[in-house]
Amino acid sequence: MSGLNIDRDTALRIALAARSMPDIDLPSLIEVLNDRLGPPLDLQKLSRITVTDLKTGLGSLDGEEDGEDISIGLDPMKLAVRILWGETDEDDNLPKPEAYQDGDIPGSIRVGISSNSGNNLDGHFGSCLRFLVYQVSATDMRLIDIRSAAEADLSDDRNAFRASIVKDCDVLYVVSVGGPAAAKIIRAGIYPLKRIEGGEAPEVIKQFQQVMSGSPPPWLAKILGVTAGQRLKNYRGDDED
Repeated sequence: MSGLNIDRDTALRIALAARSMPDIDLPSLIEVLNDRLGPPLDLQKLSRITVTDLKTGLGSLDGEEDGEDISIGLDPMKLAVRILWGETDEDDNLPKPEAYQDGDIPGSIRVGISSNSGNNLDGHFGSCLRFLVYQVSATDMRLIDIRSAAEADLSDDRNAFRASIVKDCDVLYVVSVGGPAAAKIIRAGIYPLKRIEGGEAPEVIKQFQQVMSGSPPPWLAKILGVTAGQRLKNYRGDDED
């Protein structure tokens, strides 16, 4: 890639992505990325590419304007997007989920974390790479799953698809979420919590546990199954009779 204003890490990621798609050479992929993201390319821009972008851009190069009839196939394009995002199966920074069966953690609920890197809350709902899923009680937490959001771009309703990925969660932490997207999260039965500053997921969960074990607000008390009368008493801070 001599002569192009691309740093080494960006160049390597693009080269690996091109290698993952049959019959797509490096110059063709760079042309699509420049068209979709704008030059100069860098890692931050690559994190915004979608399967739809590749499908449309590579389809245009192949003479198929809608991208539907190109011969590459969706699976190689999904892999290429994951590589461009920096998300690969060999990512040693990702935490390791632990086995979980219903009932393992009494009194627990399920909490999702929108994440782009490692074990962090650092993702916007509409663009995060994955969701970390924790089972949480007032005294215990366990990472039970990591769910990729890569396929959301293939859906007609990306936000609804993303909500469906974590539909078994009671609460979802995000760095940011728009009003229409938040409404779809709520319709899926999930309570969205925006935490702009983000943070390491275990620390976010610990702070959530403090709220669980104290006097939870009505919305959380309802999730925890506390009766309506006791919720109101807890929220007001009334003493028991």
